[in-house]
Amino acid sequence: MKSSELRQSFLSYFESKQHQIVESSSLIPGNDPTLLFTNAGMVQFKDVFLGADPRSYTRATSSQRCVRAGGKHNDLENVGYTARHHTFFEMLGNFSFGDYFKKEAIHYAWEFLTVVLGLPKEKLLVTVYADDDEAFSIWQHDIGLPAEKIIRIGDNKGARYASDNFWQMGDTGPCGPCTEVFYDHGEHIWGGPPGSPEEDGDRFIEIWNVVFMQFNRSADGSMTNLPKPSVDTGMGLERIAAILQGVHSNYEIDLFQNLIVASAKAVGTEDLSSKSLQVIADHIRSCSFMIVDGVVPANEGRGYVLRRIIRRAIRHGNKLGQKGVFFHKLVEALDIEMGAAYPELTKLKERVASILLKEEEQFAKTLDQGMKILEEAIANLAGAKVIPGETVFKLYDTYGFPADLTQDVARESGLDIDEAGFKKAMEEQRARARSASNFTMDMSGSINLDTVTEFTGYDSFSGQCEVEMLLVDGVAVEAIEAGQAAVVVLKSTPFYGESGGQVGDQGWLRGNGAFKVLNTTKQAKAHLHQGELLEGRLSVGDKVTGEVDRSLRMATTLNHSATHLMHEALRRVLGDHVTQKGSLVDAERLRFDFSHFEGVTATEIEQIEDMVNEQIRLNRAVETDIMDVESAKAKGAMALFGEKYDSEVRVLTMGADYSIELCGGTHVKRTGDIGFFKIIVESGIAAGVRRIEALTGKAAIDATRQTESRLVSVANLVKGNKETALDKVVALNDHARALQKELDVLKGKMAALAGADLASQAVDITGGKLLVAQVEVNDPKELRDLLDELKSKLESAVVVLAAVNGDKVSLIAGVTKELTKQVKAGDLIKVIAPLVDGKGGGRPDMAQAGGTNPDGLPAALALVPGWVAERV
Repeated sequence: MKSSELRQSFLSYFESKQHQIVESSSLIPGNDPTLLFTNAGMVQFKDVFLGADPRSYTRATSSQRCVRAGGKHNDLENVGYTARHHTFFEMLGNFSFGDYFKKEAIHYAWEFLTVVLGLPKEKLLVTVYADDDEAFSIWQHDIGLPAEKIIRIGDNKGARYASDNFWQMGDTGPCGPCTEVFYDHGEHIWGGPPGSPEEDGDRFIEIWNVVFMQFNRSADGSMTNLPKPSVDTGMGLERIAAILQGVHSNYEIDLFQNLIVASAKAVGTEDLSSKSLQVIADHIRSCSFMIVDGVVPANEGRGYVLRRIIRRAIRHGNKLGQKGVFFHKLVEALDIEMGAAYPELTKLKERVASILLKEEEQFAKTLDQGMKILEEAIANLAGAKVIPGETVFKLYDTYGFPADLTQDVARESGLDIDEAGFKKAMEEQRARARSASNFTMDMSGSINLDTVTEFTGYDSFSGQCEVEMLLVDGVAVEAIEAGQAAVVVLKSTPFYGESGGQVGDQGWLRGNGAFKVLNTTKQAKAHLHQGELLEGRLSVGDKVTGEVDRSLRMATTLNHSATHLMHEALRRVLGDHVTQKGSLVDAERLRFDFSHFEGVTATEIEQIEDMVNEQIRLNRAVETDIMDVESAKAKGAMALFGEKYDSEVRVLTMGADYSIELCGGTHVKRTGDIGFFKIIVESGIAAGVRRIEALTGKAAIDATRQTESRLVSVANLVKGNKETALDKVVALNDHARALQKELDVLKGKMAALAGADLASQAVDITGGKLLVAQVEVNDPKELRDLLDELKSKLESAVVVLAAVNGDKVSLIAGVTKELTKQVKAGDLIKVIAPLVDGKGGGRPDMAQAGGTNPDGLPAALALVPGWVAERV
């Protein structure tokens, strides 16, 4: 059975058992900031299990793409060396949210494995948690497994419930026992059953895990039964495909074999058994799907993990003799294998290949040089088995070699790396790479509110309200007096609570007193009016009139509506990969963060502005509809980043289907109300994330006028007008460049004269000359130029120059080729730099240092002749 057929067979089977087929979620978890990547099928259902995300179904099945290459779950270093470790894999799963439980889950697993797939029953054995008599009984009496094939696994990790067969979402929260199904590959393969000393062997392979979430674990460790026990299962597609296709290694299945053949062709090798081809075939999967889900190469977080994997793949291609770019070419082969199951790959494959090519080209510039340094370091170990941490750091810092890539190369030579030494220099950056942690629940929350505030502000700026609750410093009170800061919770309100990037409303609550609302936020479904009672008294149950600051709300509304128009324009101009990564909409401007791998060009900004302003000029009606989530998706509505939606959602349509999004914010009635749209800033704020700031209405007009005013000022300075200012500035710039060239020529002549004078001060040493001098130069480049001039004049020499500018000292040492065996510039600099409170280093022929103690310079220079004399 092909891998694609297996995936479909699994989903179809559980669909026949009334399970809703749910598409794979993104590799970037949308509901768990504690995870670096989605690493299991249940991640997208976390909030469903916790009861925070009600669904229209209670049974689900999925084929979830997963990555384990960073943080707690990191299989990167094992890829290519074992039969079943991958950075990317697919997890087939079925889930019950308070519906069926142990009996049904076990029967489904057994039926699919033995009936649908036809696995021999005698090849299967299972494990259960030691105390789970119910699961043991189901396997023995319902399924008919002999007792000797049902292995109880106890608390084997040093604490109660710390067991391979007891799963927990975190230190607290839902947890429960699990049962696992193992396949016996036969006596010809070394290894023992689970729970035995030989369990790490390859004979018995886990193929299915069923987790029974039946308890809630409290902070004190106590266990209570969950009101709705649930089921979470997982089966690795690659593992079960290997069994069905009669092979032992996952890399021998059809999916990988085709990728390995494509990899071999790309790197120019015929040895299909190469472990490096396995690495490349694995890595093209993880890299491509990370990029599909919005990750781009970077030096931190997810982008850093992606960069590490790309560079590891490139290094293995280089190892096979491929010195040019090749990795990006494999995207097409991957699309052939997996595009049918994941059409988003097909849609974005050109962008994926483009990003991989750019990263290949960047790394290719330093790969050869870095490998030479590493090979030289290995050759110089003189029998030692550990590469120094300093070398590992240099490779990372200068050549972009992640430590695990260096370790990968070292392992092939039977060596290891000095992790402690490297870690000391790289702790901060390594911490970013290890930023994932345990799968935990967010148990925080300042106030426990069950109140549901009705929002009446879509069509009104005021309304009659009743005080539901008063809070002072997070504590509920019955009344507040003038001068007290508090939070007011109302039964209904015209004030918009901060959410979806839109700031909360300000205004007044007037009744027996006057409460100034400084901000409105939301917690759960309650609106919290934060502010101060300026006069009177306010009590729970009081009737008040809510008055929203109309001018602030109106200006905010213009910016929010413009954000939707711009979001669509970005997707049309830059591509469908653009997704929102955050936003802030207030009365002054809009700020929009989005995924994009390079800066937005001036031409693209003009296109985006033109597209938005065209929609504004068309002055089309803005429509809002309330419908269920599935209907909204069918209409083409796009959900916004970081937002959670109820079963019924508000769908905003702008410009006759130009933009359709789910949004609970306030908006204009017609697009023409926005007036005018102008982008004022485009910048990068993180790897693969860009930010646009823009203005609307009067603010946009004012900004345009300010720009025109500045143009007039520039025109006056260059003695021109608005029409001739550009030509005048270009002419001035050309003149400045010409003057700079003349100045550089004069500086060169002066340096030559200074060099000739200084050269006459050199003294004889064995094999050449020694010159030590303090000179007057303005920058390090002049110092280097002067050094080169002197080395050329003296032919065979050691030259040390120093310059003082304010409280800063610059040192430079140069040694001509004839003398570098005896005297090394880097060693010399390291000796004298501490005397000026500095440090530095460099090559044997040239080294530099900076210091902050000019008073120590005479002693530093005086040290040089004796140090050199000892060596020549």
